[in-house]
Amino acid sequence: MATLTVSSKQTPFPWAAVAIASYTEKAELVFDETVTGITLQLNGTTTTDEEEIVHALAKSHGLADDSSKSPAFFALAKNLATVTAVPQIITHLNTLDDHLAYRTFLVGHEITAADWMLWGTMKGSSRIPGLLKNGGQPHLLRWFSHLESLDCIKAALASLTEAKANKARSNTKTAAGFALGLANAEDGKVVTRFPPEPSGYLHIGHAKAAMLNQYFAKMYHGKLIIRFDDTNPSKERTEFEDTILEDLKLMDIVGDVVTHTSDHFQTLYDLALKLIKSGHAYTDDTEQAQMRLERGDGIASAHRDDSVDENLKHFAEMTAGTTEGLRWCLRAKISVTDPNKAMRDPVVYRCNLTPHHRSGCVFPLSIILQFLIAPLAINGKFIPRTTLPAPVVDAIEGVTHALRTNEYRDRNPQYQWMLDALGLRKVHIWDFSRLNFRFTLLSKRKLHWFVDNGLVRGWDDPRFPTVRGIRRRGLTVEALQQFMLAQGPSQAIIDPVAPRHWAIATDGMVPVTITGGPVSPEIKVLPKHKKNPDAGEKKTVFTSAILVEQEDAISFDDQEEITLMDWGNAIVRSKTKNAAGQITAIEMELHLEGDFRKTKKKITWLSQSTSTHPLTPVTLLDYDYLITKMKIEENDTLTDFVTPVTEFRTDALADANVGDLKKGEIMQFERKGYYIFDGVVDGKMEFILIPDGRAASLASKAGTPAPTPQAEAPITKMYAMEKVYGDEVTAEGGSTMYKMENVYKA
Repeated sequence: MATLTVSSKQTPFPWAAVAIASYTEKAELVFDETVTGITLQLNGTTTTDEEEIVHALAKSHGLADDSSKSPAFFALAKNLATVTAVPQIITHLNTLDDHLAYRTFLVGHEITAADWMLWGTMKGSSRIPGLLKNGGQPHLLRWFSHLESLDCIKAALASLTEAKANKARSNTKTAAGFALGLANAEDGKVVTRFPPEPSGYLHIGHAKAAMLNQYFAKMYHGKLIIRFDDTNPSKERTEFEDTILEDLKLMDIVGDVVTHTSDHFQTLYDLALKLIKSGHAYTDDTEQAQMRLERGDGIASAHRDDSVDENLKHFAEMTAGTTEGLRWCLRAKISVTDPNKAMRDPVVYRCNLTPHHRSGCVFPLSIILQFLIAPLAINGKFIPRTTLPAPVVDAIEGVTHALRTNEYRDRNPQYQWMLDALGLRKVHIWDFSRLNFRFTLLSKRKLHWFVDNGLVRGWDDPRFPTVRGIRRRGLTVEALQQFMLAQGPSQAIIDPVAPRHWAIATDGMVPVTITGGPVSPEIKVLPKHKKNPDAGEKKTVFTSAILVEQEDAISFDDQEEITLMDWGNAIVRSKTKNAAGQITAIEMELHLEGDFRKTKKKITWLSQSTSTHPLTPVTLLDYDYLITKMKIEENDTLTDFVTPVTEFRTDALADANVGDLKKGEIMQFERKGYYIFDGVVDGKMEFILIPDGRAASLASKAGTPAPTPQAEAPITKMYAMEKVYGDEVTAEGGSTMYKMENVYKA
């Protein structure tokens, strides 16, 4: 998707470009307070002139922009932007008012680029909006007010207001592509839905969809439905429904109602019969490989023109789950040769004899919609099939706007065809761009493989892109929300509140004797965060025997003056090395009169552990990508791209203050990075490094040893969670397919 980047504080503000981007939905609007101009990235081309941007977006949308009168209005817009004398402005306004006396828009019978160019100039004027309100140009005021009243423009105004409110965040980009508004949205009537399949845990890719659906529901004072798309009994479990609701709650997402696609199985079945009887669907026993070739080559199935009676007979065999019925599927009768291959008679029903996880029975009788089992190839991509339930259930449940990633854009006509063929209410589709990640698996099937083969500890493993995994890695809810807005993480969220501590790696750590240091241990109370007193205080022990890391020690020159952080300067008087060249001991002389501003090295240190002032043993964990290829393709063999080693453990000693931390709290080991306390294992506190997004931390850390399968551990609940919707949501037991109680109680 194209990107239009602008600062919310730009003067004059480029209203014309923002308006046409909002109206055409051809560019994602990004507010970046660090830029000084406006930039459009479209089809690999960069444009910085507003008038050229307006023309480019109009052309990409097919907006009428070829009238011979259009250049005159563009010229007028440019002139109005420079006129300051009120009499001259009024003369121009009167001319426009006369022109619009018998016209709805400037050129032709629809909105054009000329309308947005002139409206943007007037909107950005410090005088024109006020002059219009005086009532001297009623036709021009009607035109101006109509454009400003469009939902897309109201949403753009709201996004600008939000960006201005957030501009205090330094170097923060607020992506407002989804803040451009929903077409045909009415305040108080918008209903969105987030439809996860309960076959795994929520991952970072789901988070954007969930947050967008809640965002729009709140924006229009509407309703959010959490709907479990439980149409694949081969892979679904009640456990996943529970954890999905918990993960949504952890992201501060709570729906107004929880439903299941399985609530509507009988209706779906009845509508399938309706499609057959109306001639909009037929049964087919063509082998899948042959069907794929026929669809690609535009060849009609041999059964496409079978009679309604023949189709009903075969569908009855499918319903009965007979051997004969298992050979058949039901296909929508849309087109054979449509250029959009998603419209070439897609399959809507197959047989699946697996008992449904929620009801304990096979329904309807033996027919369950196929999902992800031998999917059809559409435009060269393997796409899961949800042809019948998605539009039908959206219409039944009152969804007004279905949010879908733009990878499914080719299937939008199929969605609308299904609603039209069944005579169901209209649902508006709103596309948004999906998140793409490097070296990251989002496929539930592939994630299952890592869990099943013991290469990770479970679905909440810190190497996993699941919501639980990334939270164990230190991503806060606020950071996750900002990431979805800004399309990039920022540690500015945790830096002001994370307490500072010190840790020294035990491998090769060096004892240091301080001349001029305290005769006996001294304890001083220091702030945990020098710039944030609210972070609290900590106790620091000062002695004449300290520990430093080998990496620091080996860098010291003889007689070099260095700075011991939170203490003062010291001069390196002597170093002792072993045969391998490692430093085994150092002697320093305290030099508190020294100027820390003149030293090149500021190091962390710890007083050596004593019975009265013990240090805390800790383990520092860092992780690598699970795969070695940037993107796993459909025909790739996953085992060929598994990273040999993905977990790296460093034993260390930390100051005793870390003992006050609670599981899940974030802190910083100075000069090492931000960490999240993950719990105590074998008597040691374990801390997981939070990625900082820099190139060094993004590089692979993999070595050559083969991976060691790890014992599967139960899913941990870092944060205690109560049932979000009560016990009724995932009730087990007898079939509830024909008689459904309300699954959500307020």
